[in-house]
Amino acid sequence: MTDPAQHIWWLMSRASGVVALGLITASVALGLLMANKMLRGKNVAAIHEQLSITGLVAIAVHGLTLLPDPWLHPGLAGITVPFAMGYRTVFTGIGLLAGYLTALLGLSFYVRRRIGPKLWRKAHRFTVLAYVMALVHTIGAGTDMGTAWLRTFLFATGVPIALLFVRRLLPRKKPAAKRSAPARDGLLDAVRGGAGSGHPHPQPDLPSG
Repeated sequence: MTDPAQHIWWLMSRASGVVALGLITASVALGLLMANKMLRGKNVAAIHEQLSITGLVAIAVHGLTLLPDPWLHPGLAGITVPFAMGYRTVFTGIGLLAGYLTALLGLSFYVRRRIGPKLWRKAHRFTVLAYVMALVHTIGAGTDMGTAWLRTFLFATGVPIALLFVRRLLPRKKPAAKRSAPARDGLLDAVRGGAGSGHPHPQPDLPSG
């Protein structure tokens, strides 16, 4: 029987990885709900921001707890340089890139006034890309992918996020342009003036006899 104490660092990394995925998933879903104007308010934005920052902490723990692991032994380069780890190199490399992109976008909350809201919103669209990369990392490198609960979680959250993202990409219908007040008032004045002028409408000439 395997002693869990011998794999404590591996178990900690797995647990923090699942927590990080859950937090980032919630953050992305909330961000898309706000982008689609389905949720609004300062409190919602604050929760979205805190989910992102807490997710970054979980990502850092996910990587750092691998350092002391006696079986994997990735070394500092393995957890900081993409595609340098020997274990499932492609998927762990994609996970590192997803972590860096998530950190860049998450910390952009604190510089959005400097870069401007328009540029910040454009850059923030890449959050979905970071989420997809995290899914690829989880599917390819996660040792819990064989469990039903994780597959159910990925499906139950991935489908709604995909639908929200597609809705975000669809062009929005612009409200019908209303007639300007001066033009409308001028038209009403013309109608009223014609009605109150006292001049009868011209009658057509009728043939005699």
